[in-house]
Amino acid sequence: MGLDRRDIGVAILAGGEATRLPGKLQLAAGEVPMIVRVFRNVSGDRETYISCKATFSPEIDALLPCPMVVDHWQLRGPLAGMLSTFAEMSSPFVFAVAGDAPFVESAFIDRLAREWNEGDEAIVPVHNAGGKEMLEPLTALYDRRAFLREGFEVLMSSKGALRAVIDRLRARKVRIDDPRIFTNVNTPADYQKLRKSLSGAPRGIEQYSNADGA
Repeated sequence: MGLDRRDIGVAILAGGEATRLPGKLQLAAGEVPMIVRVFRNVSGDRETYISCKATFSPEIDALLPCPMVVDHWQLRGPLAGMLSTFAEMSSPFVFAVAGDAPFVESAFIDRLAREWNEGDEAIVPVHNAGGKEMLEPLTALYDRRAFLREGFEVLMSSKGALRAVIDRLRARKVRIDDPRIFTNVNTPADYQKLRKSLSGAPRGIEQYSNADGA
């Protein structure tokens, strides 16, 4: 079946606490801050929103020409951010991506869209990591209304976990054999690996360290 790319929006999740690497989304990833790199990689002509706990610095905000939605429920994890943002969007389908996923690109969204079958409510990538199957709900494609329907129920329950929403959806797993796509930057060591892997001469950490945001 597949989906028309014009029906797919993007929600970038940028509201985490980042306790192991504070301010990580403002750090340079190549020639721009990480959150800007992710935005440019996935947005294109798609409806794109950023879920956040606050806006960024004026310099970074100027590079993000899209609506930003502050989480309605603080400290409730990515599910709260997704619900807050999905509720503001109009696209019938939404690709959710973490703001610290610098190697996810628009072509990957198209790849998941081609996998969509009638009756699906989510397409969630899985890959092998050290012999264990890893589910990647923050590089996944969702039916927006179905996610809101089940997500609010889960959020108001004692669980409140994104995985619990996926368990309630007609979600289908798609195996992806390129683990680099799922790279996240959570620690200083992760960031140093990212700097080494990117071509060009990335700017220093201090360039964006005074910015606010996730």
